[in-house]
Amino acid sequence: MFCNPYSGHEKGHVENKCGYSKRNWAVPLPTFESHDQLAADFAEQARKDRERLHYAKGKRIADLWERDRQVLLALPETRYEAFRMSAAVVNKYGEVQADGTAIPLVGLVSPGREVMIQSYWDRFVVLTEQQQVVREVPRPYTGRTAEIPWVQVFANLLRKPRSVTHSQFVRMLPESVQRYVGIADLMIRKERLQAHAHWSGVYALSQIQEVLETTGDEATVMQLTAALSLQQASRDIPSSWSETLSPPGTQASPSLDAYDRLMGVS
Repeated sequence: MFCNPYSGHEKGHVENKCGYSKRNWAVPLPTFESHDQLAADFAEQARKDRERLHYAKGKRIADLWERDRQVLLALPETRYEAFRMSAAVVNKYGEVQADGTAIPLVGLVSPGREVMIQSYWDRFVVLTEQQQVVREVPRPYTGRTAEIPWVQVFANLLRKPRSVTHSQFVRMLPESVQRYVGIADLMIRKERLQAHAHWSGVYALSQIQEVLETTGDEATVMQLTAALSLQQASRDIPSSWSETLSPPGTQASPSLDAYDRLMGVS
């Protein structure tokens, strides 16, 4: 049965039956050793309860249920998911709001454009006016996370560097990165935003954070770029590895004594 959250008055019949079950089957408070035992006892109580007469129709509830069951329709084979449809306009920061959640659409939909949002119980689906799916993100309470397109985010901030202090995305960044891109000098801020737009496409955000915390906020873009390159190189090149491509017998280091004798070298 579909209804709005915390709206028990929309399904009063069900709520009344819950109260009836508690008063008649759980008073005084019963004791069970397991949930399975509790479920089995309540199922038996419900089966016995169907033998009583209906308070208004004067017939057994079991007979009334059997009559209703014969005219029930089969459930559809295709699963149906309930959702609420709403419209929203992309703000100047490249995001839309849905039930208090900011959904980033940077690089996907231009600011000022209207989109449609399907609000499911576990996710939001953003659609264009032509019903094309733009993005799907989980609701915060599900515990799942959604990838943020940082390259597009920094590119968008680069066009409006003053928006750094107001952007929802900047607040999601590590503190060291926030401080680095939030510098008061707008010229330096633009340079750093441009660098982050490039770095985000090459390095993980955790790598950028690690280098920033090591070098400090005063490091220049060139210094950070060099540090990131060195860090990446040290991670990519293993200290040792086993070579398996050469034929058997050719991997050993041969003695050069025979070659020296042929060349007359002692």
